[in-house]
Amino acid sequence: MQERTLDATIENIEAVTDFVNAQLEALDCPKKALRQIDIAIDELFGNIARYAYRPDVGPVAVRVEVTKAPLSVILTFIDRGVPFDPLQSEPPDLTSDAQSREPGGLGLYIVKYCMDEITYTRENGQNILRVKKSMA
Repeated sequence: MQERTLDATIENIEAVTDFVNAQLEALDCPKKALRQIDIAIDELFGNIARYAYRPDVGPVAVRVEVTKAPLSVILTFIDRGVPFDPLQSEPPDLTSDAQSREPGGLGLYIVKYCMDEITYTRENGQNILRVKKSMA
């Protein structure tokens, strides 16, 4: 397991992506899975940066774990921001055209679709969000 803690800022999305991708390149991660993981990082870390500590900035720990049989990657985002369970968010309205839709929610919907497993817990004043992607 590798872990890195950064400030929850939009500017750090690239640093988180680089950190995770360095771990995945060592696994010879398939390109499709890598793109899906990058989308999840952008959305999840971006949401933490925008909303968790608003208007302040706080830390986010990002963990990368690799499991075998089947080969999978688990990303864990840990912050002490306001409680937010993304699994409880309403799905976006995909039946209406983009101009008339309420903004928001599409990114989380995509993450839920791309990842194989997503879990959320609130423990000791921390949001703990885990996403798992199989490399098989």
